[in-house]
Amino acid sequence: MRVDVDLNADLGEGAGYDLELLELVTSANISCGFHAGDPASILQSIRDAAERNVAVGAHPSFLDRENFGRSEIDLPPAEVFAQVSYQLGAFSTLATAATARMAHVKPHGALYNMAARNDELANAIIQAMLVVDPYLILFAPPNSALQRAAESAELRVVCEVFADRNYLADGSLVPRTRADASLTDAEAAAKRVARMLREGKVMSVEGHDVDVRAETICVHGDTPGAVEFVRNLRVELELLGINIRAPQSSV
Repeated sequence: MRVDVDLNADLGEGAGYDLELLELVTSANISCGFHAGDPASILQSIRDAAERNVAVGAHPSFLDRENFGRSEIDLPPAEVFAQVSYQLGAFSTLATAATARMAHVKPHGALYNMAARNDELANAIIQAMLVVDPYLILFAPPNSALQRAAESAELRVVCEVFADRNYLADGSLVPRTRADASLTDAEAAAKRVARMLREGKVMSVEGHDVDVRAETICVHGDTPGAVEFVRNLRVELELLGINIRAPQSSV
């Protein structure tokens, strides 16, 4: 049975490995300036991705550069809608300037995690996407409020799992504050991803199987050894007969 999956990375965040990662991934989630980046770096990141036929996506965040967008902020949904709309609108214009198209959206950090469990925040993000471009694809955790909101709005959703992060029994990621938050063995990560794809299961750190839907695999570009990890992961996935490709846009 042919198995296809997207391989995505969060880029434009100043880690210094973007060009190497763009040779390995099929989708790029580019920071929109609220947690990292600026207009010039966003434009260059879009150009770099487009030149390598990597799908271009926006990575909007809370307005929180001090904490890299990883601190939870209690904002009303209307403000979240305004912040995300602003970021997506600017990003879309820069993509047009680079003769590229914004294909997908993946919220960043605390915004992603909060919207995954909060229906109002999820709906605010979805409404922003619909205003900017109703043909955008949303990258979202499986079985999340974000997935449900996108499907209710008839917006295409691609379910995301993580190759380099461990899971809790409730399906959420192990907090970064814990020593067991990350997985650094590419061979073990590839086998886990293959099981996600073929069985729809991932083993939590507590030893329980968690149901997942894996359509895009995230790897983080801001961790030590990221490029080697992603290179080895891609080799291992291809050896397992898994085809790496970006989600196909309907536009």
